[in-house]
Amino acid sequence: MSLVREMSRAAVGGYLKVVRLPADAAVRLRNRNGGPEGSRAEIALDRVEARARDFAGRALRDESLREDAERRRIAADERARALRLHNEAEVREEGAKERYAEHIEEVDQKREGATRRAQQERQQAARRRRQATEQAERVERQRKEAVETTAQQVDEAVEGHAKRARLATLDEEAAALAKREEALAAQDEAQRLQKAAARAKAARKSST
Repeated sequence: MSLVREMSRAAVGGYLKVVRLPADAAVRLRNRNGGPEGSRAEIALDRVEARARDFAGRALRDESLREDAERRRIAADERARALRLHNEAEVREEGAKERYAEHIEEVDQKREGATRRAQQERQQAARRRRQATEQAERVERQRKEAVETTAQQVDEAVEGHAKRARLATLDEEAAALAKREEALAAQDEAQRLQKAAARAKAARKSST
């Protein structure tokens, strides 16, 4: 009886291997192309085989075959669970990468914005300094012009006052000179009259 069961189990295993050959070939092709589809297909085949072995074990009343079927089912479930966890980890990793990329992009945008604002502030500060310098130069230029104008006005006023003082002095000197000339003329006239009188007196004496 044991030999019959061994032969039956061998027959079941051989049959299932033959049945799986085309499907295994397709799964291997998918695995070469990459992606999780090949792994999921292989797990699905393992589950189908486990159910077939369990069905055969029930039909043949072979507990060993059924236990092997259960082990294969559990192994397929564990592989499916591991694949699901792996896929979830990949999804989380991909999400983390996307969030990190978005964070990096946001940081770059903030840095670029800060750089632009700093450049604008520097330009505005330079413009304010230039305007302040121009204003200071304009005020200094106006101050110098005002000082020069005031100095010129003072010089003109001093010169005018000096000229008027010189004119007054000249007028006084001219008046004094005129008086002296009048006095000299009067003196000359008096001397002339005195001499004329003396001559007239002498002439009267000589005639008597």
